Amino acid sequence: MKGNILIVDDERDMLVLLSRIIEEDIGHNVTTESSPEKALALFEKDHFDLVILDMKMPGMSGLGLLKKMKAALPDVSVIIITAYATIDTAVEAIREGAFDYITKPFQRERIVLTVEKVIKWRNMVSENIALRQELGKRDGISSIIGSSGVINKLIDDISQVAPTTATVLVTGESGTGKELVARALHQLSLRRSRSLVTVNCTAISENVIESELFGHIKGAFTGAWKDKKGLVSLADGGTLFLDEIGDLNPSMQTKLLRLIQEGEYKPVGSTQTQRADIRFIAATNHNLESDIQKGTFREDLFYRLNVVRLEMPSLNERREDIPLLAHHFLKKYTLLYQKNINGITSRAVTRLCAREFSGNIRELENIIERGVIFCRSENLDTVDILMKNEEHANELSIPDEEILNRPFREARDAFMIRFFRQYIQARLRDSNGNISQAAETAGIQRQYMHRLMKQVGLEAEDYKEKSTRES
Repeated sequence: MKGNILIVDDERDMLVLLSRIIEEDIGHNVTTESSPEKALALFEKDHFDLVILDMKMPGMSGLGLLKKMKAALPDVSVIIITAYATIDTAVEAIREGAFDYITKPFQRERIVLTVEKVIKWRNMVSENIALRQELGKRDGISSIIGSSGVINKLIDDISQVAPTTATVLVTGESGTGKELVARALHQLSLRRSRSLVTVNCTAISENVIESELFGHIKGAFTGAWKDKKGLVSLADGGTLFLDEIGDLNPSMQTKLLRLIQEGEYKPVGSTQTQRADIRFIAATNHNLESDIQKGTFREDLFYRLNVVRLEMPSLNERREDIPLLAHHFLKKYTLLYQKNINGITSRAVTRLCAREFSGNIRELENIIERGVIFCRSENLDTVDILMKNEEHANELSIPDEEILNRPFREARDAFMIRFFRQYIQARLRDSNGNISQAAETAGIQRQYMHRLMKQVGLEAEDYKEKSTRES
């Protein structure tokens, strides 16, 4: 995102030089002013993400202008530039709120890196605020987090289907949030004042699932020492959510079909038919059409369940939702573990967005939870979200099915991003985070190495040995 930058210096040549560096190298919008008084008027009138001030100017010093700007807008970011550097002036500038302090003559690269650092930081703050606001809106609607096109369509479909009594089949990979859809359908239905009963068809063994669903009468089997109501009875008037329906055994598929078709069932050991008024929602990560061909799932049951079908996209198909989800889980686990963490750095978010998630939202949640537990700073960073062996993992290998199913150009770009990341990681590890050395080893210009690192969300700091960073 482009930033708006104000440069104040009484030397016209310096204004031209700084403008050219910032506009040509990093493409931000620049406004220049040689008069401190006029610059202050400009600052009070327009919005600037960053102000670059010369320390020595006639009429008002850079330090004096810094104090006035901070008084007007405390969170303004300011960089001080001076040819008369002393430890005292540097300390005073930082004490008064300057973001950084650069001495003349300076290297072009020093200006570029410092400006980029400020703009990235401000963008991160803005993203955190926007994401918190979005989360606040979503919290009052449902627990389905996201603002991507596929999620917005899913929410619209849920809103349309929920008030009806239609049976819904929710499909998608494990960890995509199918149970959240079931809960949203129930909460928005006319049955929301009654129970939502969940049955995990995988977790309950075949020997007891019939009794758990339909209940049993006293003496129906060994250990049945009294009558017991089943989950179907508890769901009467409400909603029954059958999770992992593809794992239900054939015998239970037949009995479930009768319940859905006729609204009737018999408790185990009973000869009396009972009725239940239930809205059915089922979910599976199976390809039920394929299971029908194999003979492991009843075709008639499938058509009874498949009245309305809602497909949950994988996290890799909704990458634009990753920042929102990451902040949602950050909020959840900072509260749970009583940690003082303000947000997630932009480079950590970039790293998350570039990652392949085989475990979908559940995997992302685990990463954020682990990061919160081990985080020792005010913001979650890349070092907090990486597993110890991830930097050395063979990410390149053979492209997975998800990439191979994309259109050619999209698949090529995704695989090239993996290559860039793995290759640059190797060069940075070998050079202990020294970008110049890494670029030289790679046989490319240092500036190009910077661009590639930015593209794949890598920071040299992450590859420096701990002792080097602390010194």
